Amino acid sequence: MALTQSLKTEGASTNRVMITISVMLATIMQALDTTIANVALPHMKGAMGTTQDQISWVLTSYIVAAAICMPLTGILSARIGRKRLFMWSIVGFTVSSILCGAAQSLDQIVLFRLLQGVFGASLVPLSQSVLLDTYPKEKHGSAMAMWGVGVMVGPILGPYLGGLLTEYYSWRWVFYINVPFGIIAWLGLAGFLEESKLDKKRSFDMYGFVLLGVAIGSLQMMLDRGESQNWFSSLEVTIEGLLTVVCGAMFLVHIFTHSHPFIDPKMFRDRNFSIGMVFIFIVGIILLSSMALLPPFMNSLMGYPVVDIGAILAPRGFGTMAAMIIVGRFANKIDARLFITLGLVLITYSMWEMTLFTTEVTAWDIIRTGMVQGTGLGFIFVPLSTISFATLDPKYRNEGTSMFSLLRNIGSSIGISVVTTYLAQRTQINHAAFADYINPFNLALQISQEQGAYNTTTAAGLAALNQVVTGQAATLAYLQDFRLMMWITVAALPLVLLLKGKSKHVPA
Repeated sequence: MALTQSLKTEGASTNRVMITISVMLATIMQALDTTIANVALPHMKGAMGTTQDQISWVLTSYIVAAAICMPLTGILSARIGRKRLFMWSIVGFTVSSILCGAAQSLDQIVLFRLLQGVFGASLVPLSQSVLLDTYPKEKHGSAMAMWGVGVMVGPILGPYLGGLLTEYYSWRWVFYINVPFGIIAWLGLAGFLEESKLDKKRSFDMYGFVLLGVAIGSLQMMLDRGESQNWFSSLEVTIEGLLTVVCGAMFLVHIFTHSHPFIDPKMFRDRNFSIGMVFIFIVGIILLSSMALLPPFMNSLMGYPVVDIGAILAPRGFGTMAAMIIVGRFANKIDARLFITLGLVLITYSMWEMTLFTTEVTAWDIIRTGMVQGTGLGFIFVPLSTISFATLDPKYRNEGTSMFSLLRNIGSSIGISVVTTYLAQRTQINHAAFADYINPFNLALQISQEQGAYNTTTAAGLAALNQVVTGQAATLAYLQDFRLMMWITVAALPLVLLLKGKSKHVPA
């Protein structure tokens, strides 16, 4: 009897390990694709003979398709089964990755990236849901730590890996690299994951889905295209903004008045889950916004090549992994709110240090502040993922994880749009302010002219002086952006007080 029990325990442990590995591979595969293609865009642009605006649709199509389809995870899991949905998503994502790598024209790669977004939308929420159901409550902290490694580290390491593959092989390999991940993940899930219970009686609220899909798609389009189209001076962006507001408002009214809405509002009665949604939105802003600022800062103002930039930013991911390992080990012993608070403090400190950067800052300073920031994100993400679902009814788990991932992605899109727009505006404002000092009464300028550094009587001399002023204006604008990110992080601190602490329901 004891031997039988031992064999069952060992078998369950083996299944759990294999499921975890498979889920991790699927998560990493999808998370990498959120950033890995960015580095390859200039090479795709040259290979396909397109403009910068046209090639940006390679990113836009993926982001919009994934955002629209992500909320479908809950209903599809209930109707066809979570395992079946997971496996078909992996197959579709892997095949569409191969097609992206083999694309010969802009139309083809945009279409295949759209398919990649459709199939990849469910991978991250399903991964989180599967791990939460696979591990007992007392081990949810460890499970979320493993899951978080893929979600958080993937986007951080993506640019570095994309740079290496593009530099030494071809831009096509940023897509082909998904193939081994997809095959191994599919085999693991096919052999070890059990199918979930079906709920074929559950109705599909098509009207609610269309409203939500149009609102999310329009929002993502507006955020992705806004800067290049000069925001609301463009008819396209104005229409997208109106669709976002109108369809979003109609969707909110609909879910509170429909008998079987697409998203059940009852799950938001759970306080930890609702506060967790706000938190993960802020984490999304922080996660990719600084990653969107540092590469152009290092490239355009400091002269670093792309591959070196990736190598300098990669240690940020190691800080995240180290923090997640620590949190996973002590999740049951230390209040999750303490970890979250520590993470916010570390991010605030790193952002404050970044506000002191100059173009003479060393690579080590960038690595050090990046690792501190990555460590802070690791301390936030795992306990937040655990505590957000600790008291949520398990029947909402598939829907909840999809909304959790959706809010993180929307936060990232909004964060990137805000920091890039703010950067452009502050650069113009700073340039105008600095230009006021370029006058005949400026003693420093007089000395520079006497020493032959600048000659304001020629067009070439004025152009050289303007270049210096523009560089200084841009440098200050980056520092002002870092300060904005710091204050957003500080503003999130009071939310910790709204989370429920350790209780019999909360494993952390």
